[in-house]
Amino acid sequence: MPSRATPTERQRRLGAELRKMRIAAEATTEYAAGLLGLDRTKISNMEVGVRPVTPDRVRTLACNYACADDSYVAALATMAERSERGWWEQYRGSLPAGLQDIAELEWHAVRIRTAQTVHLPGLLHTDEYARAVFGAVLPQLSRLEIELRVAHRLERQQVFDRETPLEYVGYIHEAALRMQFGGQEVTREQLDHLCTMSERDNIDLRVIPVEVGAFPGAGHALLYAHGVVPQLDTVQLDSAHGPEFMHAEAQLTKYRAHLDWMEKASLPSTESREFIHDIARQL
Repeated sequence: MPSRATPTERQRRLGAELRKMRIAAEATTEYAAGLLGLDRTKISNMEVGVRPVTPDRVRTLACNYACADDSYVAALATMAERSERGWWEQYRGSLPAGLQDIAELEWHAVRIRTAQTVHLPGLLHTDEYARAVFGAVLPQLSRLEIELRVAHRLERQQVFDRETPLEYVGYIHEAALRMQFGGQEVTREQLDHLCTMSERDNIDLRVIPVEVGAFPGAGHALLYAHGVVPQLDTVQLDSAHGPEFMHAEAQLTKYRAHLDWMEKASLPSTESREFIHDIARQL
């Protein structure tokens, strides 16, 4: 198989899991290479996502690494399958690769929990609100770049309309609800949209009132994507230079604790919806 110049985050993750499995088995790259009839360099490239790996080779490695978790191995084999190009691929080369990685992460997740303290949840943006958010980016984006980002953001919402709709829980700090990106009318329409979407069975929005006081974390946006097996959970954080993806167990534990704290501190679903309605009526 030909090597990739720029692997996606999902491809890098598969490679990282193969490396983790090999190290847990105390096996060398030379041993893995012998199993697959490859040279050692190709194993190293496979483990950083540069070289593709087939599902059969994933199973061969897992068997010889004595990995007994069938569900985990099956999930890795699925990741290795050559699937149809996702809708996000049409934006590759036009938008930063990190945005495609977020879309792909959301598409393959079985459940997502997010925390927002400044912006409202990206998966629930209206076009005008998204346009206002991207219009505030520095360095300033061109009109074309803004419109591409808006179109991409709206297409991400396909996860709610797929055959098995994404289960989504969003924790929103009151401060984010009161930030008026795009002005009063745009914000009011966005808040009304949040209330409408929160009535879906698979979408649960929880408000954290300012009266709660201090909260864990630095206030950055947080996305926790639950994989088909817990070992494939992923955390994505926003940063000034683009999205960061984390999956070390210590990191996953830390951010699960953050979200669990927010679960306890937030208002129940119905009260949260009324809270959002009240703020919208004040605009």
